[in-house]
Amino acid sequence: MPVDYHVHTKLCGHAEGEMEEYIAAAQRRGLQEIGFSDHIPMYFLPVEERDPSVAMREEDLPRYIQKIKDLQQKFYPWPIKIGIEADYTPGMEMRLAEILRQYDFDYVLGSIHFINGWGFDNPANIHEYKKYDLWELYQQYFYTLGQAAGSGLFDVIAHPDLIKKFGFNPGHDLGGVYREVLQQISDSGACVEINTAGLRVPKNEVYPSPEFIKLCFESKIPVCLGSDAHRPELVGADFHLVLELLRSIGYNQVVTFNKRNRNYCRI
Repeated sequence: MPVDYHVHTKLCGHAEGEMEEYIAAAQRRGLQEIGFSDHIPMYFLPVEERDPSVAMREEDLPRYIQKIKDLQQKFYPWPIKIGIEADYTPGMEMRLAEILRQYDFDYVLGSIHFINGWGFDNPANIHEYKKYDLWELYQQYFYTLGQAAGSGLFDVIAHPDLIKKFGFNPGHDLGGVYREVLQQISDSGACVEINTAGLRVPKNEVYPSPEFIKLCFESKIPVCLGSDAHRPELVGADFHLVLELLRSIGYNQVVTFNKRNRNYCRI
C-alpha cells in the first residue's frame, strides 16, 4: 500500500484518537508512510468568530508541528510527513501565505469548505442548499477552486468536488466545468487528491468522480491519496478500491512529498 496524506488529529476539534494511534493503524495496513494534514486555524475570520470544533486554534499550530517532529524521531526511519489542510478564501491569499511561510511543511492541501461564509459540507447546514440554484452553486464552487489552484499556494487540491457531498444534483453536465478548472490546476503545477471519504457520505462516490479523474489523466495531472481520516481506523480506508480505479484509468504512480518537493510511488 502507498501513502495516506490526508489524516486529521483531535486538535481540529472534530477528530478522535492520538497521533500514535493513526500511525499504528497506517503500519497495520502496510502503508509506506503517513502524512498529517490537520485543518489550519481559521485565519480568514476574526479571532472571536473562529470555531475550535472546525479547525485548530492559532496557538495549537506550533504544538501540532512540534508533535509531528517528535513522532518523526520516535518512529524513524518510518516516514511521517508534516502537512496542513488550508481553506482557500478569495482575497486572503497574502495572509495564508504569511502563515505557511512560518513552518517547514512537506506539503499543503488546498480545500474549500465555505462559500460566502456558509460551511456547505457541514450536515448542520444542509438546509441552506434550498437557498441556492444548484447549477449556479456548482459553478461558483468550481470557479473558486480554480482561484485556489491559481493562487500557487497549494501542492495538492484536496477533495476537488466536495460540493457533491450530500448528493444534490446540479442538473447539468459538468464536463466543461471540470475541464476549465483542470486547466487551472495543470497550469499551477498542483496535483489532485483522490480522497476516499466520498465513499462514506451520502453521495457515496470517491472525491473526485471517476469522470474527473479520467480528465486528470488526460491532462497529465498527477494524483495523490488521502483517506480524510478523523478516526484511526479510517487511515487508508478503501485504498484498494481507488488503486484499482486509478490503474484502470491508466495511472501507475501517485505523488509523495518531502519539503514540498514532489516524488512518485508506483502503485
